This record gives sequence, structure tokens and C-alpha cells, in this order.
Amino acid sequence: MNQKVFTRSAIAAAVVAASVGGYAHFDKSGWGNAQAAVIGQTPASAQAVVTSVPGMATATNFSGIVAHYGPAVVNISVIGKAEPTPAMDSMPDFDPRDPFSQFFRFGPQGPRSAQPAPLMRGEGSGFIVSADGLILTNAHVVDGAQEVTVKLTDRREFKAKVLGADRQSDVAVIRIDAKDLPVVQLGDPALSRVGDPVLAIGSPYGLENTATAGIISATSRALPNDTYVPFIQTDVAVNPGNSGGPLFNLKGEVIGINSQIYSRTGGYQGLSFAIPIDVATRVQQQLVAHGKVTRGRIGVSIQDVTQSLADSFGLKKVQGALVSSVEKGSPADRAGLEPGDVIVRIDQREINRSADLPAQVASIKPGTSARLEVIRNGAPKTVNVTIGEMKDSTVAKNDGASPDQGRLGLAVRPLAKDEQREAGISGGLLVEDAAGPAARSGIQPGDIVLSLNGKPVSSVDQLRSLAGKAGKHVALLVQRDNAKIFIPINLG
Repeated sequence: MNQKVFTRSAIAAAVVAASVGGYAHFDKSGWGNAQAAVIGQTPASAQAVVTSVPGMATATNFSGIVAHYGPAVVNISVIGKAEPTPAMDSMPDFDPRDPFSQFFRFGPQGPRSAQPAPLMRGEGSGFIVSADGLILTNAHVVDGAQEVTVKLTDRREFKAKVLGADRQSDVAVIRIDAKDLPVVQLGDPALSRVGDPVLAIGSPYGLENTATAGIISATSRALPNDTYVPFIQTDVAVNPGNSGGPLFNLKGEVIGINSQIYSRTGGYQGLSFAIPIDVATRVQQQLVAHGKVTRGRIGVSIQDVTQSLADSFGLKKVQGALVSSVEKGSPADRAGLEPGDVIVRIDQREINRSADLPAQVASIKPGTSARLEVIRNGAPKTVNVTIGEMKDSTVAKNDGASPDQGRLGLAVRPLAKDEQREAGISGGLLVEDAAGPAARSGIQPGDIVLSLNGKPVSSVDQLRSLAGKAGKHVALLVQRDNAKIFIPINLG
């Protein structure tokens, strides 16, 4: 059975063929060869062959970008120790109908290999952002590197110093001792639209100076293993060797850093992801100034609002970030946010999808007061929250996830006191069996139903009454292990 995984190429930290950003392999002696990327610079942009009119596509020529911006893209070679990598075949299978599968189905799950980590050589890409030698790349390109060498397109080589690497955003900043270097131009990812042509240049599988082009497939894409980066999704061919290289728009501006792919095989399958350059430059500024990155957090788990959930909560529009749980004692808890609140705006910035919120929260300086506009029980409400500082991997985490076997199709019972203590809750109903609408929605025996349409439940009669009064759609807040999620159920 083929496994689907998001993968970062661990260029200097692990030798992984199914990766995005760098390419490395060992020869018989345990030392390896690897190749990476190349891209370019100078005021030139791609040209449209046909005059653009509304509703029409145009043919695009990227040769100007390739010719003029290539000198600002560098090859990054590293020497370090490879970290043991989990075996891909240890990943368990999950039922795609299970709403909780999004917590687990991406990324290897098995125990790490106990084999000793040999020295390895690997290569990735980067691009020069200041003429005095400041270079952006992926954190996984230089992670664990003992020695970093930067090679320019004119074949000059420099030893590089890693100024800082932020694993969470996968952005690293390195510097070489050189002057008057060519630099790329940075663009604004917010101006990019789905369907816009984009270009990447790199060394996939060691084939240097390979240019690949495509379109933006989606924006603000949240990935399961990342908490806040709103990735730019493209169909540009990105393979091992492209990691850390820039993604260009038609103006020749860098709008992203190629970072990850979605693959069954470890190679290109039409789903590539780039870190927006505005996210990367904020990380760069903090790494250069302080050597570390400080991010804001509010302490909520959120999920996307679907049509079924919008119907259940009486929302006029399918938008916002639905709060599925609030961390006790967190800034959100102190501000009075509740599960079932739908956050639609933070300060002056609209939250259209749940993926928009973590990036906005992370960009706010801890200690700053932010104004949240939420919809609670169908009515608008304003909540002021003092942004906290993220000390772990949580900013505003994207979560993805009863009861009476009548209308819902659930057989439930109240939890005993010791079961409530073990689950860390008060109230709730334990699912003993699921059938019909509930089973089709992915609810399983062992789940705990906490609320229906935002109203807490602690008895079978209460759940039955609420379900009987509900319309065609209800939203159950369900806890499985330590994860909580709203699950929409279509009652027909």
C-alpha cells in the first residue's frame, strides 16, 4: 500500500530520499554526494506572449527571470551527522472517514532507528537577500551541519556561518564574508492569486540549473505538521535538491521559499509548498537581531468552518476559525473565549479560514492586546486578548475532531467520576456504540461527547432532548484521548 506523506528533505540532518529540499546519498564509504538548487537576479521579469484580457490565459516566457536572477541563488553544501530516520513502513493505516485521522495520518509514526549516524554530505539551495552576504534557506538544509559551504554561480566558494535556524517555520539565515553580491527582489505574497504563474530553479536529483514552472494552486494552506505557516501551494515540479530555493512570480520577485512536497514516492507529484517570503523575512529579522524567534500565542485549538458546521451554529457565512478547545489558564481562557466561538477577525485582519489565524497570532508581539471579533451563539461579540508568548509548538493549533442511538445513532452513558478525572473533564457522555449518522461522521466507541451545538451535555436525556430539537445539522464536540474537535452530523 502506498503511503502519503508530507516530507522535508533533511539535507544536513538525515538522508531521506523522500524529501523536498535537498538531495543526498551515500557512496560505499559512507560519504555522500548530493546536489541542490540555483536561481537568479537583476531587473527582469517574465513576459507574456499574448495580451491579457479578462477571462483569457496567456503564454508565459520565464527566460528573463532565469537569465537575470540566477546569480543571486546559491548552492549550499553541508557536512554533518545524519540523524536516524523513522521507517516509513511503520506508519499505521487510518480510516479516511475518521475525523481524528488528520491528527495522525501525516508523517512517520514508528520508533527511530538505532543505527549509528554516519557523517554525511548534502546540498540544498539558498538565495542572497543582502549584498554583504546574508542568505536565506531552509532550516532543514543546515540543521545539524558541522560545516556549511556556499557556492555562487560563478563557482566562487565561501565558508558560511549559520546565524540562526527556526525549525518551526523551516527558515534559516546564513552569512558569507563577501561584498557587492547580486540580490533577489522580494515581492508581496498577499498579492498572489490562485492561477498565477510561478517559477522555481534548482538541482533536482543533482541536475543543476533546472528551471521548473507552474501555477499557484492555493494560498494560506495549512499542513498537518506545521502550526502556523500559511504555505503557498503550487504544482511546480519540486524534488529533492530544490529545497531552500526561491519561488518567483512573473515580476521576477521572490514570493516564497520552496520547502515541502506531498508525495507517495518521495518525488514530485504535483503538490509543492513554499513558505511565504513575508513570514520568512520576519523570522530573518529576529534571527539576525536576537538569534531566536519570539511568537505570539493565545492557547486555542481551532478548525475550519464547513457548511454543516455553519448550519449547526447558525452562521450566515462559511468562514472563520471555529474554537474547538481553550487551554486552561491561557490568554484565550483569561479573555473569556469559549469552545464554539467562531473567530472571524483579529484586529483589522479578516479570518476567512482557520489557517489564517495562527499566522496572524504568531506575528503579534507577546504582551500586545489584540481585538478578536467572534460569533457566539449566532451573535457577534468582541473579545480583547493579551497575546502570550509561545514557548512550545503551539500558537493557535489547527485541530481537525456520543450519545443516544436514536436520531444521532449513538448509544452513550454518563462517565463515572474516575473516568472524568482520567479524561480531565466534568460531564460528558461516553460512546459505547455508533451507527447511522454518527458512524458515518466518524464517531467511534470510546469517544466522549461534550456538547451539542455548543450546549454542554452530561446526561442521556439531555442529549436526546437537544438532538430532538435540532434541525438537519448538528455539531458534536467530541474528545478522543486528549484531542477535541467539533464533528458535524447530517441528520437528514
